[in-house]
Amino acid sequence: MALGNFNDIATFVSVVKAGSFTSAGQQLGITRSAVGKIIARLEARLQVRLLHRTPQSLGLTDDGEVFFARCTQLLDELEETETAMAARSATPTGTVRISLPIALGHSQVLPVIAAFLAHWPAVTAEVSFSDRFVDLVDEGFDIAIRVGEPKPDSRLIARTVATQQLLTCAAPAYLARHGVPATPSDLAGHQCLQFVSGGRPEAWSFTGIDQALANLGGRVRMDSAEALVTAAVSGMGVIHLPSYLLAQHLGEGRLQPLLQPFAPEPLPIRAVYPTRRHLTPKVRLFIDGLYEAWQPRPPWEREML
Repeated sequence: MALGNFNDIATFVSVVKAGSFTSAGQQLGITRSAVGKIIARLEARLQVRLLHRTPQSLGLTDDGEVFFARCTQLLDELEETETAMAARSATPTGTVRISLPIALGHSQVLPVIAAFLAHWPAVTAEVSFSDRFVDLVDEGFDIAIRVGEPKPDSRLIARTVATQQLLTCAAPAYLARHGVPATPSDLAGHQCLQFVSGGRPEAWSFTGIDQALANLGGRVRMDSAEALVTAAVSGMGVIHLPSYLLAQHLGEGRLQPLLQPFAPEPLPIRAVYPTRRHLTPKVRLFIDGLYEAWQPRPPWEREML
């Protein structure tokens, strides 16, 4: 498309937004007559009438409404691209507000934040730890880290930075006393240490069974994943938690993996942020740093090798 055609499109959008040829011409620094000629040229090239024009009013035709919507989208995307390219060379400054799930945030994201702040001294981090599903836009967060499939929200963009693998394990001493479960159904005879979220224990999911197991045997439930790991290491029972909480204990033999053929499919870990129009350097560079720290294999999985 010729450059002049883009100018014609920009003039057409200005006319519609301004409501008149005269106002659009004043905004663009050209005469009303020049605006009229541009619109006439554009209509002739498209072979459609875009505007209803009378001495008292100006309105869009049906074709004009379709064309205006597409042109507005095109110009917005061009502006967004220009802004994004300019931002790539900018030094990040200011406060970045981050919402993190408690366990993942404490154990894995904090080291990334520390490295990010060390590299960019003009940035301040304000971090909220909560397993609650926050509304980034309404609550003013720049980024949230979330596990699993995101809820549909046209205001947000998600980038996968790693995966979360749920593992079942127990301490060797516990297994020596109670035996090793061979299938998920064998868990009915074990002390299952369950994580409580929102006032109810989370079900355990496995590959090869029809539904997650909610009614598990066990006398201990906790709302702290870290405390559950401590309980399992001390021999209190079986746990079913993400690998990033278990890697070091598994690597050093304090916990033993169980039911590996039934391990569920990994869940995506995503950085979620408001639309690209608001992707400032501090947000982009933090997400890039998170991705680089966790790819191609997250550090907690390297500990289990």
